[in-house]
Amino acid sequence: MGSGMSAEAWAEQQIASVRDDPAGRLALMQRCYYGPLGKAPRHLPFRRAATSFMRWQLRRGLLQPLSGEHPGSPWWRAVNERILHDGCEAVALSGDLTGPASSRTVDSWKSFADRPTARTWYRAHNGSVVAAYLAHRDLAEAENEAERFFMNVVLCRVLYTHALVAAPRISLGWLRPLGPLLGDPRLGVIGVFLQLSRVLPDEYPLRAGVRFYLGEERRFGRLLDYGMIAPRLRQLYEWSAGELAEPELLDCIRDGFLIYAWPFEERDVWRPPKSFLVEMAQRVLPPAGHG
Repeated sequence: MGSGMSAEAWAEQQIASVRDDPAGRLALMQRCYYGPLGKAPRHLPFRRAATSFMRWQLRRGLLQPLSGEHPGSPWWRAVNERILHDGCEAVALSGDLTGPASSRTVDSWKSFADRPTARTWYRAHNGSVVAAYLAHRDLAEAENEAERFFMNVVLCRVLYTHALVAAPRISLGWLRPLGPLLGDPRLGVIGVFLQLSRVLPDEYPLRAGVRFYLGEERRFGRLLDYGMIAPRLRQLYEWSAGELAEPELLDCIRDGFLIYAWPFEERDVWRPPKSFLVEMAQRVLPPAGHG
C-alpha cells in the first residue's frame, strides 16, 4: 500500500482496477480476507459464504461490463462494488493507510477485522448490502419484474441468516439453540439458505415472469421463504434495522409484505402457497411472541 494515500482513496483505486473485470472483482474480494499483511488465519474461513454467493453472480453474468455484448446488471454491479469498497477500505485502515473511515459500514468491517466472529462478519457484510440497496433503489427500479422480485428474496434471506446467529429467538423460536450453527458463514450449511441457483437459470436478465420461477422453486426454498421467514418478516426487519443502524430498511417492508422496488399493490405474490409443509412450519415454528 502506498504511503501518503488515504484508505478511502486506495480502496477506490482498487475498485477502479477491476470495475469491468468480474473475475478480478472476485479475486479482490478474496484478497481482502488475507488482511493487509497477507496472513489472517482467523478471517479466512469467513470468505466461504462471500465467495459462494459471488460465484453465483458471476455465473449469471451480473457483474459483466455494461458496454459488452451481454451487459451485466447496473444494480448488482453497484451492490457488489459497495461490499468490495468497504472491505478494501477496512483492510487499508488495518494496515498503514490513514482514515477516518468514509462510512459507518467501513467501521463495521474494521470491527470484523479486529474481532472476527460470525456476528461481526454479518454486521459488516449485511451492513454493506443494506446500504447499497438503499443507495441504489433507482437502479433497482429499472430492472425487470423477476429481477426485482428476487432482489427482495435475497435481502430477506441474508437478514434471516444474520438473525440465525445474532437473534435466534426471532429466526427459529424454540429451536433457537440451532441458530448459530445453521447461520455460521464459515460452514457450508449457510449455502443452503442463500442458494438460488436451483431456481434461477445462469442468465441475465431473467426472461420469464415471477410465477414461472415460483413454480420452479424446490420444497426447501418454499418452506424457508413462506414457512419460516414470511411469518416473522416484520420482526426480522425491525431487528435488522436496529442491528445495522439502518432505520430506512423499514421502508422495504409494509404490512408484512416486501416492497423494495416492488409495488405494494402487487403484494399477492408474497402470499404463501397452499402447502402442507408451509402450514406445518408455521404451526411448529411460530414467530416469537405468538402461539
